[in-house]
Amino acid sequence: MQLKEGSRGFSFMQEGPLDMRMDPNSKLTADEIVNSWNEEKLGALLRDFGEEPRWRKAAKAIIEERRKKMIKTTKHLAETIARAFGGMKRAFHPATLIFQALRICVNRELESVQEALPKAIRLLKSGGRIGILSFHSLEDRIVKTIFKEAARAPKKREKKDFSPTLKLLTKKPARPTSDEVRENPSARSARLRFAEKL
Repeated sequence: MQLKEGSRGFSFMQEGPLDMRMDPNSKLTADEIVNSWNEEKLGALLRDFGEEPRWRKAAKAIIEERRKKMIKTTKHLAETIARAFGGMKRAFHPATLIFQALRICVNRELESVQEALPKAIRLLKSGGRIGILSFHSLEDRIVKTIFKEAARAPKKREKKDFSPTLKLLTKKPARPTSDEVRENPSARSARLRFAEKL
């Protein structure tokens, strides 16, 4: 629910400070990234974590805007991106992927999945099942890779005592139905993968 709280700075739909920290005690904020990172570093973030095709244009617009006035609120950032991209021409807000990139970076989301998932698999008992719900392709790619590696059949040249630790229960991720998305638009990008411990 904190994603919808304006005071936490996650949403471009509500006015709030550029914070985006899941853990308020963390040091890095979206404000720091937007107002102090150079154009090259900012652009790389928007490209890699936001998968925003217009990352160069977005990074340039942010740098130019903050020269005039520091970007301190979610609304200010969203308006800056919308202006740079020529307004609302997509089905979703032009700043969606920019906000995604900032949130992922601030909260180390990808590193957290990379670190936590192998530990969770090790903790499972035989026959136990694990389900991972991700909300963007970067996260889902990590889950898919780790699941596939844990379910991988040994090659002939590998040690004979090696055996897979997981059985994949979903070859492709489960996606929300159109009814679910209509009821809960936030679910549109959800992907759910399941595996079972052998």
